[in-house]
Amino acid sequence: MNHFSIREWEKIAFGKDSDPISEGQAERLAKVARNSAFSGSNGEGVLEHRRKHLRARGVVGVISSADCQLEILPKIDASGEQYAAPETLRRRLVHMLSVARDLRIDAQTTASLGWQRDTLLEILIRIFCQKMTEAVRHGIPRRYIAHTDDLPAVRGRLNVTRQFSVLAAQPQHLACQYDELSPDIDLNRVMKAAISKLSRVATAADNLRSLRELSFAYADITNVAPSALRWDRITLDRTNDRWRELLSLAKFLLGDRHQTTNAGASDGHALLFEMNVLFEEYVAKLLKRGLAGTPFRVTSQGGQRDCLFEGEQGRFRTRPDILIRHKDDVIMVIDTKWKRISPRIEDAKQGISQGDVYQMMAYSQLYACDRVMLLYPHHQGLSATPPQQTYAIGTAGAPRKLLVSTIDVSRRHSLVTASLAHLVRTA
Repeated sequence: MNHFSIREWEKIAFGKDSDPISEGQAERLAKVARNSAFSGSNGEGVLEHRRKHLRARGVVGVISSADCQLEILPKIDASGEQYAAPETLRRRLVHMLSVARDLRIDAQTTASLGWQRDTLLEILIRIFCQKMTEAVRHGIPRRYIAHTDDLPAVRGRLNVTRQFSVLAAQPQHLACQYDELSPDIDLNRVMKAAISKLSRVATAADNLRSLRELSFAYADITNVAPSALRWDRITLDRTNDRWRELLSLAKFLLGDRHQTTNAGASDGHALLFEMNVLFEEYVAKLLKRGLAGTPFRVTSQGGQRDCLFEGEQGRFRTRPDILIRHKDDVIMVIDTKWKRISPRIEDAKQGISQGDVYQMMAYSQLYACDRVMLLYPHHQGLSATPPQQTYAIGTAGAPRKLLVSTIDVSRRHSLVTASLAHLVRTA
């Protein structure tokens, strides 16, 4: 299978003999992308299919057809960096995912992930296999499951009602009710579903070998389709809390709002997620860490206040990305934007959308807070120091302010956390 990597909003040509992919490969990749939940009403939310090229949009991940795999990487530039290598972008992206999905990736794991030779999909599968193998070594979780059966000897306790009604004429059978310690529980069914699915899409030899070994350990677990898994019946407590991280990773790989997978020998498959959503979750998680132990509380996707009312009925409900609260008061609303803003020397407005400004003005009014912020990723086209521009809302010198700032996601998490906490405290 041929593997190719491009970045957000870049093109890959097809059709000519000198082009990386053929016209047929482009058509098959575009078909898989159109089946994604992110394809939009026009079918081009992931890939724009033009006469001579495919163009990636703001969705990243891996798209695979029968004979070709296209990896779309985000533009995560460090200060002074002209063009980061694909392995550098994969490393930065996985570390963002590790924050958003609460994954612990230690130095030993990081060193063995194959950043240069493998795509993002294979790297995520390798992380899953390593963590699963370690967890299975300590034993898979078991629970007591209630059983009701008609047996020749008493086991557990006798169901007197059934015994003297349904089985009244069959004294050789005893209506028994008993509990049995079993591994065939919903948590293990999720893990088996993830192993089965990844076995169909993995291509790296070491990943396939690890998945085969894991499938043997789960041979006695019931096969359940991903769409039929009972996530609501999974309970994590002190006996199985070590599986929390794996459960989060399995949910991601099986398909939640970040990604979609279209499996099948002919159609191919895709692991995709929106950088807008990932950036928002990344910022929210680090803000919660940075403001822990302070009077401030961080809420993501909260608020739920309506813009308009028709009688008593609210309309146009709002869900700001991040709310910062002090006691019961909202003191700041932060909206994250995975966009590249321009240096002020090129554009006084820095390319900020007028619609985004109107949205933040509405948040300031609805949530009665004096500080609202648009937060963007830093990139090499800006100065080394992340800018912070402050605008008065409505009139010159008004107490309500709109702040525009950036954070450098290529830096260590501890530095990004400190920067975010400083932004909130000094705003």
